[in-house]
Amino acid sequence: MNEKRENCLYLECSSGISGDMTVGALLDLGASREVLERALDSLGVGGYHLHFGRTKKCGIDAFDFDVHLETDGDEQGHEHGDGHIHNHEHGDGPGCEHIHSHEHGDDPGCEHIHSHEHGDAPGCEHIHSHEHGENPGCEHIRSHEHGDAPGHAHTHSHVHRSIRDIFSIIDRLDAEEAVKDLARRMFSIVAEAESKAHGIPVEKVHFHEVGAIDSIVDIISVAVCIHDLGISKVYVSALAEGQGYVRCQHGVMPVPVPATVNIASRHGLSFRFTENQGEMVTPTGAAIAAALRTESALPEYYTIEKIGIGAGTKDFKQANILRAMLIRPQEEEKKGEENPEALWVLETNLDDCTGEALGFAMELLLEAGARDVWYTPAFMKKNRPAYVLHVLCEAEKIREMEEILFSATTTIGIRRYPVKRTALERQTRRIETRYGEAQVKLCRRNGGLRCYPEFESVRAICRETGLGFPEVYAGIAEDGKREVWE
Repeated sequence: MNEKRENCLYLECSSGISGDMTVGALLDLGASREVLERALDSLGVGGYHLHFGRTKKCGIDAFDFDVHLETDGDEQGHEHGDGHIHNHEHGDGPGCEHIHSHEHGDDPGCEHIHSHEHGDAPGCEHIHSHEHGENPGCEHIRSHEHGDAPGHAHTHSHVHRSIRDIFSIIDRLDAEEAVKDLARRMFSIVAEAESKAHGIPVEKVHFHEVGAIDSIVDIISVAVCIHDLGISKVYVSALAEGQGYVRCQHGVMPVPVPATVNIASRHGLSFRFTENQGEMVTPTGAAIAAALRTESALPEYYTIEKIGIGAGTKDFKQANILRAMLIRPQEEEKKGEENPEALWVLETNLDDCTGEALGFAMELLLEAGARDVWYTPAFMKKNRPAYVLHVLCEAEKIREMEEILFSATTTIGIRRYPVKRTALERQTRRIETRYGEAQVKLCRRNGGLRCYPEFESVRAICRETGLGFPEVYAGIAEDGKREVWE
């Protein structure tokens, strides 16, 4: 029976990460648009339409996905790559002002200023300035709340959704439970980060509907696409982030914003800061990276099978894209007859240890499984003659080797570093020779066979026959070349 193939995803976040960038990259990678639209329709959430298209970033063709919000009959798009989930507590006072700065499509500078009095008091003012600059060929799919009459104007809702409300929406999703679990996990990560940022319990974190709709769509879309692609392992690069400040509901915030910082700290995400001004990693993007990542580091060797590219809205000096790659990890394959192997070297300087102790330490290390142990002469402080003790071993043997070094020598500190070696294929076995049975090591290289007699066997034969060491060694080596590789 063939084993089920694992699909491994690598998210290269060289321009940060956001919800729509991730969805675009996954769709470009081959996730089904039909499956995604069908899943989103099952939620029963309206007030938005989806944008599917292509765009170019620094000449690089990329998939342009966006969630355009509909308010007062207008079609609003949250900033692609810079959308926020804004947190509120119930009971905001009258006159609370919300200022959201967005970019529509790829037209920078489009700003939305919403001035609200909670409770829809008379005089509540809505000012919308839009510049629609959609790319030719872009397609918009409209989604409305069930029961809306034709031509019904969508007013700006003042509903605040709690994490429980959002989980109820996710429960309506027509998808496997694994998809729902992943979506819940992503939203939980954001809610926990907002909870810490504002010093309130998670259950009291509420998301403004305008900020929540796009994030609900982005997060559920990511979960649906990941499942559709059959992804089982996810690697995430360091997140490139900008600098400066962004304007949020709570005022001007430094980049990265508190929620993003909290997610990175809690889930061990790495940042790589750039000279770009502005936010490159959104809280939603950070939550996606944290929830999807299953592996701590890329495999040393891998092949790239397919690439999907999702576009961000902002223009930086580098292409503002997220690359999603399907990769296949490569084990340390034999190259010809040679096999690269990763090992570790432990070292310590010894100037106050007797020769007997050094010899005994070598015996213990070799008996414990060290690949090799050797000494090199050295001069230390005050011109003291000394030895450097070197131990070659596998990673899993490091702790045991260090215990022996600390107990069998006078060292108080041990250095270690990884090394690579190229080793020939080998077999150790006993063979019949002109002198009788002997232990040898057989190695293959470029189709040829080499034989290396073991010292103990050569010595035993020499003592038994009275022959010289070079003669016996050469005779065994010659006989060994006639052996068949097993």
